[in-house]
Amino acid sequence: MSPGKYQTGGLHCLRGDITQRSVDAIVNAANTELKGGSGVDGAIHAAAGPELLAECRRRYPEGCPTGEARITDGHNLSCRHVIHTAGPIWRGGDQGEAELLGSCYRESLRLAASMRLSSIAFPAISTGAYGYPAEEAATVTMRAILKELEEPTSLLRIEVVLFHPDMFELYRHALAEQLKA
Repeated sequence: MSPGKYQTGGLHCLRGDITQRSVDAIVNAANTELKGGSGVDGAIHAAAGPELLAECRRRYPEGCPTGEARITDGHNLSCRHVIHTAGPIWRGGDQGEAELLGSCYRESLRLAASMRLSSIAFPAISTGAYGYPAEEAATVTMRAILKELEEPTSLLRIEVVLFHPDMFELYRHALAEQLKA
């Protein structure tokens, strides 16, 4: 297997730029207002073009509560859709952050399956500006995705795309650990 790639079944950890993935949907680590921001959110909005923000405002003026998911077109991206999910802000770990983060992944997967999509790519939700500790986030992420894959789904390929090598290693390790459990 090449460096920067780890897979098991239909679940893959990859190093790369999520905005360049040719999948049915990429997931945006959005803010609750769906107004664009920094990090992955800013990169996705920049690559998709201003039509993405306009669609978010038109279709979802109420935004997206933490742990839920909303879908838009992909606009100038290689993907057909963007699934927006608002992750939790880290407040020490005793404010339901793990449940909310897991819900981001579950709800995004369920929304993709309801649209009969076959492939989806996720970033490391909440680990940037929202301060979620990366190692803990990686465990929550892999546990949530693998649990959701226990149910029948249209999704054949699920990617977790990490830009930085250290993040890739954390998520790759978390996936391997979850598979042992």
